[in-house]
Amino acid sequence: MKSGVLLSLLLFVLTTAGFAQRSPVDETEMAIKGIPRKGQRVTIQLDSKRVEDSWVKYINEKIGKVKVDKGVYSMDGVLVDAISKTPIRIITKVDAVPTGTTVWWSIDLGNAYLSKDATPQQWKSAENYLKDFARSLYREDIALQVQEAERALVNSQNNHMAVIGKQDAIKKDIEKNKLKKTEIQQMLAENAAELVKLNNLVDANLKEQEAARADIVNMRVQLESVKERMNKIE
Repeated sequence: MKSGVLLSLLLFVLTTAGFAQRSPVDETEMAIKGIPRKGQRVTIQLDSKRVEDSWVKYINEKIGKVKVDKGVYSMDGVLVDAISKTPIRIITKVDAVPTGTTVWWSIDLGNAYLSKDATPQQWKSAENYLKDFARSLYREDIALQVQEAERALVNSQNNHMAVIGKQDAIKKDIEKNKLKKTEIQQMLAENAAELVKLNNLVDANLKEQEAARADIVNMRVQLESVKERMNKIE
């Protein structure tokens, strides 16, 4: 049972690790408040609410304070040395899709918008942020799944011990039953012996009764004989 749980866990980790490796960043356009903007997008095979909460926390910690307006997050005049030496403007959005969740952002570099062809160096730096985020989220998810698998393993082991304990209790009951059977058989044997003894006492009593009746008859005969002798005296 333990090896089966660990095998399932290993398969899950390998599968999830594969997801992380298959999370490429692509260039895509999205309309924000009616204005089309070119940006980067990564797809993560996890729940959208969880991804969105984690993404907001991630960019708050890594880049700066985030403002939100109807599901669209933005940061104005933030310095991200890895992307640009001058302040930039970021607009980002998280959406649920059939394959999981997409994280998209558009970066205004001040003199140009982030573009794969026009700003390849900045593109690569910004891409690393999305990839690092996806990896960290997958690692976190794997850690949670490991904890769940460990809890399941502990529960399985406890259940196994409970089953063994139940078997031991049954064995004890069987031994008690055998002992009780032996005691009953001994009681039956003693009861049979006592019955024989009682039957013998009944037989002896019947003989005593016959002897007592015989004595009564003899006494009556002797009494009548005495009365008869007394009657003959003048």
